[in-house]
Order: sequence, then structure tokens, then C-alpha cells
Amino acid sequence: MAKKIDAKQAKRKIKEALTILAALGLPRQQQNERSALTFLSLLGLKPNDKWGDASDPLMGITPMMEFFANHYAKQYAPYTRETVRRQTVHQFIQAALIVPNPDKPSRPTNSPKAVYQIEPSAMKLIREFGKQSWDTHLSEYLLTAKTLKRLYARERDKQRIPVKLKTGHEISLSPGGQNVLVKKIIDDFCQFFTPGGHIIYVGDTQAKWAYFDPDSLRLLGVKIEEHGKMPDVVVYYTEKNWLVLIEAVTSHGPVNPKRRQELKELFAGSKVGIVYVTAFLERRTMIKYLDDISWETEVWIAESPTHMIHFNGERFLGPYED
Repeated sequence: MAKKIDAKQAKRKIKEALTILAALGLPRQQQNERSALTFLSLLGLKPNDKWGDASDPLMGITPMMEFFANHYAKQYAPYTRETVRRQTVHQFIQAALIVPNPDKPSRPTNSPKAVYQIEPSAMKLIREFGKQSWDTHLSEYLLTAKTLKRLYARERDKQRIPVKLKTGHEISLSPGGQNVLVKKIIDDFCQFFTPGGHIIYVGDTQAKWAYFDPDSLRLLGVKIEEHGKMPDVVVYYTEKNWLVLIEAVTSHGPVNPKRRQELKELFAGSKVGIVYVTAFLERRTMIKYLDDISWETEVWIAESPTHMIHFNGERFLGPYED
């Protein structure tokens, strides 16, 4: 039998959560029901619980959404998971209200194992909500909040992956995941297979557009809209007059037939030939995706950086005319 939810108490708890978020200075965009529910889930607070009972569970996005549904009868569609992460959790991290992956700080932000936890000093404050001491504790917390934000921002910066492009541009990528492979693509793949090439785009699991040179791409006949799903690295190999599109595979799939068609459409205006490459960190990962890799593409494995696997017999590393 389904657990009965006290709708009146649930509504009241959400309203109180919004009061706290406003008092903590969260932007108006985060003062909404979704953010209130995220906040409550990270505190383990059900509608009839007292604020003094708040706890600090390690929680991922999917368990948060299950908490919304089970305890507040607020059902969010699975595809809104990224909305919760990008438009609530990300801002909570910036505000130093929660800490990402305290059990393993090097875990990438887009990992399915990513978890979050209420920051200890914020937890101490939240347990005072509704008491006479709330205003005093709030004032004390707000005095230290800026310091906390700077401290956690510095910690996140230390974990970032530095990458230097041949143009002299220096970028930093969020830690872990496919960005470790993206760095290897820039440092190793480009050195061996597109020497002297011009890097046009580098993606980031967190910021997406870590580096982008739209003017160079436009000269090649391609104009990218913001909503287009870019490959992880785009290189113009000037010597051969090729545009090389590289997907870094750690948790997401390779250039399969569907993805190849998507990229073909995204770069449809290209005046130069297009080469499609799937990159893996190691061979065992490639084996998992072997059946999905499209013909007329290339495969590069970072642990054997001077070698390439060619998925067709007609040509090695080159564009195909349709």
C-alpha cells in the first residue's frame, strides 16, 4: 500500500525551505519548488520532520528525485535529471551550500556515481531554523559564507586539468572522466596524427564549451548553433585540409552510425573533408563498444598513442565522399 503523504505539511515544509534558501542569498532562479525539494532531500527531511532533525546523507541526483516522489508526491520525469543537476545542484555547489563527491573529490561531475552532501557549517545553521537563535546564527553564517565559497572554489580549481594549446591558449578542464582523455587527445593524438593542426573546439564535461574558435570554423563553411551537440574535440588538420571530429569515450558511446549521421548534419556546410574519430583510454573500454563503432571512422586508443584502428578497408585516416 502506498504511503500516505500529508499534503499540507509537505507544502509547509517546501515553503520553509524556500525561506531558508532566500535567507542564504540563493538567486531567484533557485528559489523554486525544484530547488526546495533538492534541498530537503539533501537534508533527509520529510514533511513531518523537524528542522533540528536534519541529516547529511550522501545523495546522487536520481535518489534525490526518488525522495521528491516518495515523500512529497512530486514526480519529475527522468529526463529532468540534468535540469536538477545544472540548474539547482550546480548553484548549490557555487554557494558552498553543498559539497560534491566528499567521499572521492576526483570523481567527475557527470559520473553516474556522483554524490553530494550538505556543507557542515550550513548543516549546523539549518538545524537552528525556527528557533529564537536562528537570526543570530544566520548572521554569523553569512559572515563566513564568502570565505567558504572562496575556499571551495580554490579546492575545485586545484583539481582541474590544465591544457595548453599550440596557439598559446591555456584552458583548464573539470577533473576526472572523459576530460583526462580529452587532454591526451590534445597532447598525444594531435601530435601524432594532426601535426600542425589548429584546434577549433574543446568540450568540458562541466562547462561544455571549454574552448571554441567559431571564426575559424565559419571560414571552413560551418556555423554551429549553441544547441548543437558538438564532438569533444574538433581539429582542422591544415596540411591535409581535413576537419577531424573526435569523440572521447569513457561513459558515453562511440561514433556509431547514428552519431556519425548527427555529426555529418551538424557539419554539413564544411568546405573540407571530414574525418570521424572515436578515442578510448584503453583497449578494454574499446572492446565494450566494438559492435557499435561505425564503418568509415577511425579509432584511437590513448594507451597506444602512435597507432590507429581503421574501420574500413578502402582508406586509412581520410574523409569519405557521400
